[in-house]
Amino acid sequence: MRPAAELSEAPVRSLGAVVADLLSLTKPRLSMLVLFTTFGGMWLTGASLGVGRTVLLLGATFLVVGAANAFNCYLERSSDRFMARTALRPLPQGRMEPVVALVAAALMATVGLPLLVVWANPLTGALGALALLSYVLAYTPLKRRTEHAMLVGALPGALPPLMGWTAITGQVETPGLLLFAIMFLWQLPHFLAIALFRKDEYRAAGLTSVPLARGDRAARVQAVAYVVALLGVSVLPYFAKVAGPWYLAAAVALGLGFLAQAVRGAVQGLGARWARGLFGTSLLYVMGLFVALGVDGGPR
Repeated sequence: MRPAAELSEAPVRSLGAVVADLLSLTKPRLSMLVLFTTFGGMWLTGASLGVGRTVLLLGATFLVVGAANAFNCYLERSSDRFMARTALRPLPQGRMEPVVALVAAALMATVGLPLLVVWANPLTGALGALALLSYVLAYTPLKRRTEHAMLVGALPGALPPLMGWTAITGQVETPGLLLFAIMFLWQLPHFLAIALFRKDEYRAAGLTSVPLARGDRAARVQAVAYVVALLGVSVLPYFAKVAGPWYLAAAVALGLGFLAQAVRGAVQGLGARWARGLFGTSLLYVMGLFVALGVDGGPR
């Protein structure tokens, strides 16, 4: 506990600044990507989605995702100060007491999970709980212990589009599982790219990764292998008759572009600058793929 004199000298922060810090716990950019893929799963069902229900379902999903991210911020508050992309968060900077973040995370989870059950169905609520628990209780602590943590972390990241599908259909079916597989495989080269260009920060923070445990070459080779697998899986919605020929063409073109970038790095032994480019390519890939699903997706 801080001395009374120190507390009295603490600057008074505006309500807007406090709200902004609370919102930052949810990792808004990551959460928006999750909502984007969740909506993709809902859209792919071909159901007529009312605006009201869509907003409610995405709102409940945001609370669950935000809770997972806030718990992560709380648990990694010490290591976050060693990484450029996390050092300015409110907990490493001391702008927020850890207990506030913990309470905010618990509240979002307590509200969000029941709302998923009520506004969607128990199956979607269970998938949301699995995503939350696996991210907080498995992936977060494993990041310090094994480079294979990224495989565990890809599970909660791949569940949202499947949740979007089950929120509308109430069932785990092939199209939803294909979206899950696409997102699972996509995250692996995405994670590897980050681990490559932030290798020194990972080391300073006490986290492990494929580049630190196996070397840069192994990380580059793995990235190629995962993109190849992703390219193969990404075309399957067409053959499952939930996407059309324009989607198929987009999936092949985007996948080949992603693969070319990965192969270039592996063949030429490129470093951090290439890895940043691969990271950017991965984001363009996933956004382009889901846009293609939006344009040419739905039961045939």
